Amino acid sequence: MEGLTLTGILKRAAAEFPDRRAISVSGKLELTHARLQSLVEEAAGVLVASGVRPGDVVALTFPNTVELVIMFLAVIRARAVAAPLNPAYTKDEFEFYLSDSESKLLLTNPEGNHAAQAAAAALRLPHATASLPGPSVPVNIASFRILSETGVEREPSPDISAVSNEASDEALFLHTSGTTSRPKGVPLTQFNLAASVQNIKSVYRLTESDSTVIVLPLFHVHGLLSGLLSSLGAAASVALPAAGRFSASTFWLDMRAHGATWYTAVPTIHQILLDRHAAKPEPAYPRLRFIRSCSAALAPVILERLERAFGAPVLESYAMTEASHMMASNPLPENGPHKAGSVGRAVGQEMAILDENGVPQAAHVNGEVCIRGANVTKGYKNNPEANKAAFRFGWFHTGDLGFLDADGYLHLVGRIKELINRGGEKISPIEVDEVLLSHPEVAQAVAFGVPDDKYGEEINCAVVPREGIRLEGGDVVSFCKRNLAAFKVPKKVFVTDSLPRTATGKIQRRVVAEHFLSQISAAKVPKFGA
Repeated sequence: MEGLTLTGILKRAAAEFPDRRAISVSGKLELTHARLQSLVEEAAGVLVASGVRPGDVVALTFPNTVELVIMFLAVIRARAVAAPLNPAYTKDEFEFYLSDSESKLLLTNPEGNHAAQAAAAALRLPHATASLPGPSVPVNIASFRILSETGVEREPSPDISAVSNEASDEALFLHTSGTTSRPKGVPLTQFNLAASVQNIKSVYRLTESDSTVIVLPLFHVHGLLSGLLSSLGAAASVALPAAGRFSASTFWLDMRAHGATWYTAVPTIHQILLDRHAAKPEPAYPRLRFIRSCSAALAPVILERLERAFGAPVLESYAMTEASHMMASNPLPENGPHKAGSVGRAVGQEMAILDENGVPQAAHVNGEVCIRGANVTKGYKNNPEANKAAFRFGWFHTGDLGFLDADGYLHLVGRIKELINRGGEKISPIEVDEVLLSHPEVAQAVAFGVPDDKYGEEINCAVVPREGIRLEGGDVVSFCKRNLAAFKVPKKVFVTDSLPRTATGKIQRRVVAEHFLSQISAAKVPKFGA
């Protein structure tokens, strides 16, 4: 795959299937693959003419709009680095991410983003807007100039047609979710992204006949790589919700209207769709090849409900930012069984379970999940300590605990830092989650460790009852006592209407722990990282 680039994959797909639909915005516009490529080239030309140079980081903060897609690809085409950011960040958060990424420019839609613009102004970064008035006209990019380090306007770059993309070009800059005290910057190259797109296309057999609706934010690697870029790289089509974000009330309408053959989402969204199905089922559901779940553990009971409700195999997968998204996935039915509770087999890279001395472990023996391959980042930005810890024995260390079964399927036990150490007994919170979710009156649940004077750590959990159900914590404890060893039973149960989530829909144990323990006593809140 040497020499492979994401821009090259997208250009080839557009050349082979120029007239097939690439992007739809519900009720607004459609772009073919050829037209999308033309818009990207034009926008990239504006960027280089305005002083954007190879290696410059360009921050983008948009809803899930066609302008975000075009400008993201234009930045990469110009050999600059795209850094998509969550529009919901505060000014301080924007200031951190813009500064940490060393961004040179902020791009938004014409409506702008007050917090992002205030942060950019504080850092003296130029701000430009981008809008697409219609499918047959170029993107309208507000005039801007990038200054040199001396404060002088840069000279324009060569014409975009003379700019050639290289596999080694840094193309995407994201931050990890932040399981440590400070989010780590992850640079990904054209080669990393291209390898990941090829891996995703191959395992799901994506072709020009496929179509999906984007439900996840494109500032996150899951929606960006799996939903958008892999579809475009296969000459398939994607639909963007008209509101620029996921809506359960219009999701199936969009799926039917655009002939969708699959979708990918986090467990939270799957649960929302199941709840709506139970309360207000659609008159008909599209015939899907598969449903994909990623970014957090999907309980087997939820997987079974999804398959019964929507009549498609649910393929759980395993991914992280440092691997340009996907590392493992359950296969399509024609390629092998999909195992509930497993995240599948390694896809496109080597995977091993290592002990603390770097020794590979036998089947069914727990250890740290480690990977190496073309899709894996070369290292965190300006963070030698994190790189030293993550890259050992010739492997990238994920921080996840798990084992490979005899068929090579990966089963995750939990994060190394999330294992609950109760008086020397190591407890996987995932195991407790699965029991909680098997309770017939529980819709959502998460277990977490809390400080304890006697045992060092104790187990607590938070549960959301099914709609219309009145659930008591004692009922949950009694259920757990029947289904778990005594030392694994939660000591305290928080019954709640909702669980705190990250911007990408993830439920992170440390966030849940901080949220519920702070309701008891600020003094008892564990000192987790941000």
